[in-house]
Amino acid sequence: MSSIPEEPEKPLRDDCCGGGSCCPCIWDVYYEKLAKWKEAKQKQEDETASNSTGN
Repeated sequence: MSSIPEEPEKPLRDDCCGGGSCCPCIWDVYYEKLAKWKEAKQKQEDETASNSTGN
């Protein structure tokens, strides 16, 4: 069984400048990492369920 990385830490509200000119914004980076983490977590859960049913 492979392990997934830890869930990305949500930035604090004060971490964002709010100017809209940062490329990429810390929120863009966070949501991209979060999506990848959720995908990896789901894949691991699916593999675990598959292994427990004997498939």
